[in-house]
Amino acid sequence: MEYLLRSVEAWQPVYDLFNSYGLVWLLNLIIYAVEAGVLFGVVAVSVLALTYIERKALGDIQLRIGPNVCGPFGILQPLADAFKLVMKENITPKNVDFWVWWAAPMVVFVPTFMLLITIPFNEFLVISDLDIGILFIIAVSGITPLGIIMAGWASSNKYTLISGLRAAAQMMSYEIPIILAVLAVVVFSGSLSLTGIVDAQEGYYLGFIPKWNIFLPPLALAGFIFFVCSLAEMGRTPFDIIEAEGEIVAGHTIEYSGMRFAFFFLAEYAHLFITGALVTLLFLGGWHGPFSSHPVFGWLIGLGWFLIKTFIVAWMVIWVGRGTLPRIRIDQMLSLGWKWLLPIGLFNIAFAGIIKIIMVGGI
Repeated sequence: MEYLLRSVEAWQPVYDLFNSYGLVWLLNLIIYAVEAGVLFGVVAVSVLALTYIERKALGDIQLRIGPNVCGPFGILQPLADAFKLVMKENITPKNVDFWVWWAAPMVVFVPTFMLLITIPFNEFLVISDLDIGILFIIAVSGITPLGIIMAGWASSNKYTLISGLRAAAQMMSYEIPIILAVLAVVVFSGSLSLTGIVDAQEGYYLGFIPKWNIFLPPLALAGFIFFVCSLAEMGRTPFDIIEAEGEIVAGHTIEYSGMRFAFFFLAEYAHLFITGALVTLLFLGGWHGPFSSHPVFGWLIGLGWFLIKTFIVAWMVIWVGRGTLPRIRIDQMLSLGWKWLLPIGLFNIAFAGIIKIIMVGGI
């Protein structure tokens, strides 16, 4: 951050002023606070947009109108829902393990919030372009199910406990295949940085086919594995056994209300946005697209391409997850993860390595 301030000429007087009093740390703290506010704004706006998109998409799929009363075409419905949720009372059940129960929503929400730190919206709009960005994302995303387990255990409710145990089984079953899918991408890009992975997808094959990873056979298979595992990680249909309404009511969120429940809600839809962003970055060329290399407006066009691809992927998750497939049983979920996706992922790693050797002229 200090380097960024010194490298931009317009910020030099500000940096010099704080530096003269030995308060560069305060300047950095202010900037980090602003960045955190911007990130929370991104989360809030994406959640509002995705809830509206989901309700409208499900309305079309189910031959309903969907939200159409609050504002033109119902676009203010997410704001009405958010206001209703914020105004609800926070009720604490009598027999809960209070501190674990109280911390669980934070353990679910904060890691999801942290993931946005490393998401590059284009080559300039990224808070922290880590050299091990994808490794950081995999590690941090593994914390979220722990919050679900905490909520299930601490609520002193048999249904929430079942939900927590299901979350643990689901996390273990699909974390390994999703890592294998990412490894195939790393083999081809030669980088763990999300920006480096996107840069490796710049250009065209034969002058007109984008060099997106999705157009390479081993990475197309990796993309399919990543998409399926992401549905499971989010607990979306057909993998919504964590919150199966007909079996365990609302799962781990049964005993939560008000803002505590809102944190679970925010985390779910922020995770949907992050999943769309990761699929875009890893397999769909990120911000690359027609005219994205324009010398003046390229950054803005690239941002537009990134958001378009991200919301298309999110819409596909809604279409497949909520509007098409039924819920599967827990034994079917475990069988799919361990008996199918894991062996296919291992095979795909070897396949990706062979194709990479051939492409660089090793064979």
